[in-house]
Amino acid sequence: MIPKAIDGLFDQIGEEKLQQLISAFYNRVKTDDILKPMYPAEDMQGAENRLKEFLVYRLGGPQRYLTERGNPALRMRHAPFTINQSARDRWIALMNSAMDEINFTTEVRFPLEVFFEHMASFLINQAE
Repeated sequence: MIPKAIDGLFDQIGEEKLQQLISAFYNRVKTDDILKPMYPAEDMQGAENRLKEFLVYRLGGPQRYLTERGNPALRMRHAPFTINQSARDRWIALMNSAMDEINFTTEVRFPLEVFFEHMASFLINQAE
């Protein structure tokens, strides 16, 4: 179950800080040997925007994601990609590194870490 503690985090983080987090994360993805191949170079900006809009929606901000893309259906949307334990762990490591860079408070960071850990594990679709 996704922790309820993330509901309303958008008000604490704000869209600008959330965009900074997503940008810091994707700057790392662009040079990562495991994750970069999952992202078509011509759609990196699109991937960045989709993650930002998903997080805005999921953290209690404006519901643009639902209007533009409908139900998240994350497992279905990620099915074409090989997501194994190594990919999941790398995603978490890069996101944690991005959170270090942005310097979130513990009150914001802890529930985000729990949420990201849960979601990344949920999306594993291949054994190693």
